Parts: sequence; structure tokens; C-alpha cells
Amino acid sequence: MALIKPDFILLLSCVDRKGLVAAIANSIASQNCNIVQNSQYGDSTTGRFFMRLSLAAPESMTVESFSEAFMPVATAYNLDWKVHDLKNKLRAIVMVSKGGHCLNDLLYRIATGYVPMTVTSIVSNHMTWSRRAEHENIPYHHLPITPETKTEQEARLLELIEEQEADLVILARYMQVLSDDLCEKLAGRAINIHHSFLPGFKGARPYHRAYDRGVKMVGATAHYVTADLDEGPIIAQDVSIVDHADTVEDLIAQGQEVESRVLTRAVKAHCEHRVMQNGLRTVVFK
Repeated sequence: MALIKPDFILLLSCVDRKGLVAAIANSIASQNCNIVQNSQYGDSTTGRFFMRLSLAAPESMTVESFSEAFMPVATAYNLDWKVHDLKNKLRAIVMVSKGGHCLNDLLYRIATGYVPMTVTSIVSNHMTWSRRAEHENIPYHHLPITPETKTEQEARLLELIEEQEADLVILARYMQVLSDDLCEKLAGRAINIHHSFLPGFKGARPYHRAYDRGVKMVGATAHYVTADLDEGPIIAQDVSIVDHADTVEDLIAQGQEVESRVLTRAVKAHCEHRVMQNGLRTVVFK
């Protein structure tokens, strides 16, 4: 028996209350849609309810027609909700500086279909990865930055985001701090990889400081970008075990492998519409 392939993803959250799931299911059924998969979570600390539904829909259905029919339930239960058409892959700009391990892993995972995303361009403050972009036939934008040109550089970045209709900005070891204004404009659609298991070892040379402290594991954290540096809602984390015989170079090598893995995991979850923000935290559905 062939598996039913979903056409839409419906994400929603609201204050939890009785009858909510039944009302949602009835609305979906009334539109001749089939629920292929359902994941839900009730947060007892906030009283909020989160839900992700994969829907198989009639061929003629669109996001607009589904939304119109779903509106009465959404209004009655005061839902925060959005429906995504799976035919449309998210479009992303990838930003990188000199370290290319995260960029290269992402490009490979996208090429193999593991991450359902289209890279519209690579943006960098260096020329290091221009040939890599050319090899992948991806436009490369060199946007050098200094304290004096930061405002102009970020304005150009926003222009690129608008021109390319980018849904997501990925900071794949982009070694510049975004301004508060840019962080606010990109709220919920910019993902950063941090080279430590936050909240430890923030800032520069984290592996050197971790080595000095004799850590027994190194890690990485992928999170949404906010104006609070490295404090955004966490999407994914992982660690790698080290011991007393490992050098700084060993820690860096292991750390870079973890960074690549964690960023790809976070981007994949976002592109598959499996992440919902819950205040300072996230709900990440499997």
C-alpha cells in the first residue's frame, strides 16, 4: 500500500481549551482533507497548545481556499496559525565568512534532497567561497563590512532578501554581529550556529577557552537570531566527547563537525515546518 503524501502543513497555537482538537479536525474533514500526520503539545507552564498537521488535500485546493474555510475555527479559538504548501520549498540566503564547514555541509544536504530548500545566493564579507558558489551555480555576493560601512552593508543585505524573496537567512559561521534593527526585521526567519553548547563559552575563541577549562565535551547550538546576542530561541544542540589528551586543534575539528550537523538539523526542521516558537523556547516536532 502506497503511503499518502501530504500537500499542506498546518501549524497552530493557542490557549489550550476543551473541544479544540475536535473543532480543528471537523473543519479539516469538511474540506475533504485527510490528516496524514498529527503532532501536538500542551505546555503546562504557559497553558498554550501547539499543533502540527500534515494534510492530504483535493487537487484543486490552494492555501487561500483552505485558509478561507478554516477561518471560522481560527477566529472562534483565537488561533495563531499558518498553512504551508509543500510544493513550495523555502528560499534561503546563506551567509558565511572564512570558515566553510557549515556551508559545505548544507550545500551537500540540499543537493541530496535531505534539506528541502533552495539557496538563492551566498553572501559573504570575504571572497573565500566564491569559487565554491560558482561550482554550485549559486550567485555570490561579496559584501565587505567595517564599522563605518555596517549600516550600508546591512541595507544592501535587506535589498537582496527582498529581491530574492528569501524566506530564511542562515548564518553559517558568518562572523559578524547583526545590528538590533536587522535582527528585528529578520525575527523568526534567521538561524545562527553558535560554536559552543550555549550558554557556555560565548564570544571569541570558545574552543581555546573550553580547552583551558578542561572540558569533557564540546558542542554547538543552532538558534533563531535576536537582538540579544546568542540568546535566541534554541532549535537544536549536540555535543562531542573529548578527553585530557585532545589538543585545541582536536577540539576545533570535533567542534566544526558538530556545528555542521547541528545547523543542518535546525535548518531542516525549519524548512519542514516543524519548529514553533514558544516565548524564549521552541517546540520542535519530530
